[in-house]
Parts: sequence; C-alpha cells; structure tokens
Amino acid sequence: MYELEKENLRRLSSYITAIIRPSLIKTFMTTYLKKETVERIMSTEQSSPSAAAQMLLDCMCDLEEDGWFQAFLDFLLTAEYSGLHDAIKNWNFLEYEELHEHRKLLERIEPSITKHLKPRELLMHMNCCLNQRESEEIQAVEAQRGPIAASEKLVDCLLRSDKSNWFKVLKMALDTCELYEALDLLETDGAGKSVQDSDCMMAESSTVCFEYREEMETENMAAPESCSHMSITETPAGVTGDSGRSGKRKLREYQRELMTAAVNGQNTIICAPTGCGKTIVALGICEEHLKLLRGRAKIAFLATKVDVYEQQYKLFQEHFSSKDPNIRVTGMCGDMALSVRMLIETHDIVVLTAQILVNALQSGEMENLQLLTLILLDECHNTTGKHPYNNIMTRYLDSKLTGNGSPLPQIVGLTASVGIGSFKNQMEAENNVTQLCANMDTRVITTVSKHLDELRSYVHTPEKEFFHVFQSPSDPFIRIIQNIMSNIEQMAKKTYNIESLSNISNREYGSQKYEQWIVSVQKSCRVLQMQNADGERRICRELCNYTEHLRKYNDALIINEDARTIDALDYLDVFFQQVRNAGFQTTERKLTALYDTQRPQLQCLATEGQQNPKLEELRFILEEEYHNNQETRTVMFVRTRALADAMKKWIDDTDTLKFLKPGVLIGKGRKSNFTGSGMTPSNQRGVLDTFKSSDQSKMLIATSVADEGIDIPQCNLVLMYEYVGNVVKMVQVRGRGRAQGSRCFLISSSAERIEKEKMNMMKERLVEAAIVALQSRPADLSFKVDILQKEDKARRDFLSASPDKPKTQDSFKLLCAKCKMFACQSDDLRVVQESHHIVVDRSIFSRCSRVPHRKPINFCGFSKKEKMLCVECKHDWGLVVSYLTIQDLPLLKIESFVVQNLVTGEQHYFRKWCKVTFAIREFDMTEITPETWALVN
Repeated sequence: MYELEKENLRRLSSYITAIIRPSLIKTFMTTYLKKETVERIMSTEQSSPSAAAQMLLDCMCDLEEDGWFQAFLDFLLTAEYSGLHDAIKNWNFLEYEELHEHRKLLERIEPSITKHLKPRELLMHMNCCLNQRESEEIQAVEAQRGPIAASEKLVDCLLRSDKSNWFKVLKMALDTCELYEALDLLETDGAGKSVQDSDCMMAESSTVCFEYREEMETENMAAPESCSHMSITETPAGVTGDSGRSGKRKLREYQRELMTAAVNGQNTIICAPTGCGKTIVALGICEEHLKLLRGRAKIAFLATKVDVYEQQYKLFQEHFSSKDPNIRVTGMCGDMALSVRMLIETHDIVVLTAQILVNALQSGEMENLQLLTLILLDECHNTTGKHPYNNIMTRYLDSKLTGNGSPLPQIVGLTASVGIGSFKNQMEAENNVTQLCANMDTRVITTVSKHLDELRSYVHTPEKEFFHVFQSPSDPFIRIIQNIMSNIEQMAKKTYNIESLSNISNREYGSQKYEQWIVSVQKSCRVLQMQNADGERRICRELCNYTEHLRKYNDALIINEDARTIDALDYLDVFFQQVRNAGFQTTERKLTALYDTQRPQLQCLATEGQQNPKLEELRFILEEEYHNNQETRTVMFVRTRALADAMKKWIDDTDTLKFLKPGVLIGKGRKSNFTGSGMTPSNQRGVLDTFKSSDQSKMLIATSVADEGIDIPQCNLVLMYEYVGNVVKMVQVRGRGRAQGSRCFLISSSAERIEKEKMNMMKERLVEAAIVALQSRPADLSFKVDILQKEDKARRDFLSASPDKPKTQDSFKLLCAKCKMFACQSDDLRVVQESHHIVVDRSIFSRCSRVPHRKPINFCGFSKKEKMLCVECKHDWGLVVSYLTIQDLPLLKIESFVVQNLVTGEQHYFRKWCKVTFAIREFDMTEITPETWALVN
C-alpha cells in the first residue's frame, strides 16, 4: 500500500531532507511511529536536522496504516511547510531545482554575510519565508548569544526554507534595512560576479526590472499587538546634514541646551515643541550616559504605542549602528516571546512599549527597576492616573521612599506640553505641573531659553484662524430621522418604562449625550429582573433592539451634521443590511419596516437635497489655498473614523478637489460598521509614504492617532474639522504644520467648540507662565514635590492595606446579555494563561450558531476558527478556537453575558474578566480526552 508514494519519497529524499525539521511535525510522528523512534529522531535533529529527516523518511516508508500519507501532507500544512506540501502533493520539485544555485551561493558566502546582517530588523520583512517558530528561535539566539549567532541561525533557516521566493525576499529585506554590504555579497557572488534573481532568469528577449516597494498589510486589531514590520519613519526635524546610509545626527544648539540637565545626571522633564527633534535629544542623552557609565549603562526608552515604538526603535538602531556598532540596541513590543530581563541584561539600550515593562514587573520577572540606569519616557505627560507610565513610576517611588538604599535609574521625560488636567488660572496650572513632576520624581523642567531664536528658525508655529459656519435651520433629513427615533422610543415605552432605566435627562437627538443615554439604558437593561423569566428575556431583547437602532440613527445624525446626507444614508444602509443578513424576528421586522417606509424619501434628500454649509466652506478654503500655492500640503484632523471615511469620499467625488487624492490615517481599534477595520502600522506607513510623494497625495485625513507620536511629513496647512481637545492635543495638532508660513484653521458650526479652542490657547499661555514660575523657584518646586510624593505614598499604602475582597465559590450561570438565554455554568469555565476563558462543556454549541471567522489568525497558542453567536438573537458570544491539540474550544468574552447567582438569583454585568466576583479554575489538559473532545490528529 502506498508503494508509489514511498518510491517517490525515496527518489526525492535529497530535496525533502534538506528542508524539513521533524520536530515541527512531532504530532505526526507520535501518531504513527513508536515512542523510542520519535525520541531517536528528535535527538538526532539537535546535531543534524537532515539526518533526522532522513530517519523519518525511512520510517515512513515502512508504514502500513491507512491514511498516513494524507496525514503527513496535512501536518506539513499545519507546520507552515506549504511549499513542500504542494511539491510532494504534485511530485514537482522544479522550483527547488531552480533555487539550487542560490542555496550554493548563500552557503559559500555565509562566513562573510553573517557579519553584516541585523536579524531583528530583517525578521520584520521576512514573515513570508520564515515560520513563527523560526522567527522566535532567531530572536532568542540574538538575545542570548548576540547578532552574529542569530545571523547564522537566520541563514540556516533560509537554506532550509521551502518558500520559492526566499532569495528575492532576502534581497528586498536587505535593501529595505539598508544592509548594503550584505546585499552586495548576494548580488556579486561575493567576488564581484553579478547574480540574478530566479525570477529574472527569463528569455533573452525579455527585460524584467524589480522595483521594491513596501506593501501594506492587513489589520492587526483583533490580533495581539504586532511589531513584525518596519517602522513608520522619516528624516526627523532637528537633523542636519546628509545622514545618507550612515544615520549620523548633528545636534543643534537648542537641542544641546535641552540635554543639559539630563547629561548632568538630573531627573528632568524636557518640554519642547512638536517638530524640534526631541528624539534626537534623547539619542544625545543616551550617548552621554553610555560614555559616563561605560560598560555598566542599561537604558530603556519607553513609548506609549506600538506605531510610535516602531519609528523610535528604527531611529535608535540607525543612529547607534553608525555611531558605534558595539552598542547593543534591541526592541520589544506586543506578544514577543522574549524575556525583558534577559534583553536588558544582554543589551545596552532597549526600546519598548511601556506595557511590556509593566507586565514584567507585575509577573515578577523583574523584581524592580534597579537593573536599569536610565529610563526615557516619550510623551511623558501621560504619567498620570492608571497609565502604564504612572504604574512604572509608582514602583520607582515606592522603592525610593522605602529607603532601601539601592540605586534607581535616572528618569528623563519628553513632551510637547505639560498642560495636563483641568485648570482655570496660573496657580492651578502650576499645581498640575508640580504633580506631574512628583509622579516622575523630577525637580527640573527643561525648556529652551538661551537659543530661542534658533529654535524658532527651525520650528514654525502656524497662525490659527477660526471659521464659524452656521448650519441650515431646517433640514428635512434631520426631521425625518428624528421622527423615526421618536416613534422607536414610543414603541420601547410600550414594552417597558425606559425612562426609569437612566438618570440622564435633557438629551437631544444627534448628540453625544443621547449616546450616553443609550449606553445607560442598555447597562440597566442587562440586569433587569422580573418574576416571569420568559417575559424578562423578551423585554430585554426588545429593549436591546430598540436602543441599538436608536444608536444607529443617532450616529447618522452626527455624520449628517459634519458630512453629506448620502454618507449618513450609506451608514444606515450598511446597518440594515447586516440586520437582514442576521435573520430577524418580530421587533427587527417592525424596525426595518419603519426605515424602509422612509428610505425613498431619504434617498431623494441625499441626492437632491441641500449641501452641508461646512463642506462648502471647506471646499472654498482648499480651493483658495491650492490656487495660491499648488505645493500646499494639508493635514486635516477629524473626530471619528466614519467621518474620515466620509470626508475622503466627498473629496474624491468633488471635481475641483479630487486632484488632492487624500490618504486616510486612522488607529488600529475595533472595526465599525461604517469604516471597516482599523489600520496596522504597516497600513499607516503606506499612507504616510504616499503622502510624502507630492505626485500622488497632497492631503492627509487623520483621526487622533496622528496627533501624538507618529511622524508626519512637514505640511503648511492644518485643518481641524470640528476637532478640539485639551491643551496638549492642541499643541500637538498645531505642531503638524511645520513649514514656514504654515497656517491652522478650525472649522466648526459650534460656537462652544470654537470658544473651547480659544480657551485652550489661553491655557497654553498659562502653562508657559507656570513653567517659568516653577523654574524660577527651584527650592519651592522641590519642596512641593517631596510633599506630594509622601502624600501619594501614604494614600497607596492605605489602599494596599485594605484587604482584597475574596472571590466567592458560589455557582453562577451565564446568560446572553441581549436576550437572557442560558449559555453555560460558571463551574464549566476555565482560565488559560491567566487571561483567556474557555468553556469545557460542549453542550454550549447547542445554544449558539457558528460562522467562519473572517481573519483566522493565531495568538498565544490559540487559532481563531469561527465566531460564536447566540442562536436566539445572534449576539456575539466570542470565538471558537483550537488550542494546542484541542479542536473547537469555546472562548468567551464576558461583556457578552450577564452573570446570575444560582442561589440568590441576583444578576451582575462585568465588562472585564478580571472584575468577576467568582473563582474560575485553571485549565487542566487532562480534562480533555478524545472521548469528550475532538483532538488534532
């Protein structure tokens, strides 16, 4: 049996053994081979993967069980050997034969090329030809043994790659990372002889030219934080001269002034405007710190977000690789399976997101911060409340105030503004800034004073103008939508007195306050209890449907206020199509019929109705600006993703503006019905790269993701379209207009919003005066910081002394938060990896429906397969996943359920698993058996 397959495996064994690592298909071996044989193969692999692979093939050729060959193919796919799978399935190894010369070349130049590689950078661009395990092993080798050893591991993995494009991907990655010495070795055969890609080996009459452009990738947002991509970057402001490939930076005099306190070893907050090159200042501080503590310095540069981390990490790598290759720089973010402590111990500088360091401290991997000698906090104004920065600094201050005598790291913060909190006068502003200083244990605020003229010559503060646009007093579209909403409210009141479910009054249709009222009603509805259980379920489901439709109509009114009526109508059309696709019952039919009745008239108004005056004003501004200067570069900030999407559609549909070809830059959050998924750093990078090219895009439409951290090319026109925040946000947004003669316009129909922005401008002056006052009274600032730190420590000690409320051992049942249908018992819940919650009772599948997941990615050992929906109301319950060898595990999200005590009958709603009041057992693999659960073969 299988004689042909066995003969082909023997005939092609030289190809197969050069690729496969038996340990990656260990489950296949344990299924079909004896335990002793598997152990012998695994032991051999440690010294020779090819010899181990040959042993595996020899054993496979002796197999007689039915299905072993198909199982082998299936496990190749599972282990990400897709190329080898296809080659064996079709018995066609022609592609591997064509790559033979490339493998010989890489083997020949391995001793030379490994000296010029930077594995951590290259991995960001080689996901398509390396599997996850190989990437993790390379990162671990670099952390433990250094970059050359990791380079050797990378080359070994490439030589065993089953992907036909690995050689081309390697060259592209080398070019992107500017590793030109290594690229030259590949392209000149290591001795000046030109080498071509296999893709280029075509007929002599054909000429094929490959031009590498970085590609945008899919969204990360349902997935964990990812940083396996090149960072968003540009030549930062404050860099002089031609950095070219060397990455050298030359400091300006105002930047040296900003370094002074930090170089003298003081904790300090460096406050300087957006665009002045604060990251360059940070690089200079690191250089001086490394010189001062030669061989003993351990520096951590913290970022608030992954996209900011990526751009800063790349900048640090470029700078120090040219300055001194012996300075070891590494980075960490997201779910990298690496030890923070090990990275710090084996490197001089670690760039990472703040939450990574918080996790290491909370888990006990790092007992304290004393391993570090310098911590730099980017956007340090965030060091308040429950922000990760404040969590880190709280631990720092607790160590300091307990007086154990151990050395603590120097703290340096970087920010464009310290105008945090609420304040009405200079004294209150001083108090807020002093509190920030106390949180960061600094008594020095560093600003530019001696070299202000130089700073102003490089950093231009744009003029600000206000455009107050008066909306039309009568809009038929608004009137129709408001009538529909009024009818829905009356329908809901016939079901239950919804006014009793919320204390929010004086709500207006089309306002944020109305949205708050909906949230309040839905929260009360989830825990609404009645004598009749069936009646309770019916009422809760109906109220949930009514309020969800009210929410969508309210959203449509908000969109209509800022964009076009057609955009608001499109938003509603998408929502009702989803309602129809989900299958609806009596209440949904009534609500859909209510919309369908008015739909023709709404369509007529959307196509023939009046224009939005704000859009007309915006069109006039853009036409005027680009008529006066065709090279104008515009960044426009908007409040929501839906509005960003609508504004792009409007510009693309407007004949006089379509030449702008606007890009849209939004965050990576959860998808919405209107705008689809958020953007990954790679997507953002693609948009920014396009914006840098004036031939393609002259305008960028952005949400709040762009106002902090991410570098945006210089522009001379900043538009704030109904976009107003606090003082810090105002300073950051305004700072995007860096070109000389740049201007900043606020366009709004709200007098209150314009007044708030004017108030922000006044508060900015109060903050500047407060800084000057505090700088003039250093002793007073130091005294107040000491007092605040002691008061905060006493408050923390009091709270920590209060005993935590123990988790109850009572039993509960989980009910669908929308229709109150029973889902599962709390006794059947298990927690995996301290954060993921599964159900070990398969009967839950009889109470839910399952649909394929649109993005079936892997995370933390789980593989997303399907979404779980309540069989009654289609409410999203969570995911169906595979975990290790276990198929079809229900993974729940607690916000989709109401929890009811089986004894008291009381109902509770929790938004996070960490808030639940009952104990949940840890998952034990022995609870799952082939008899009770499907396992991976």
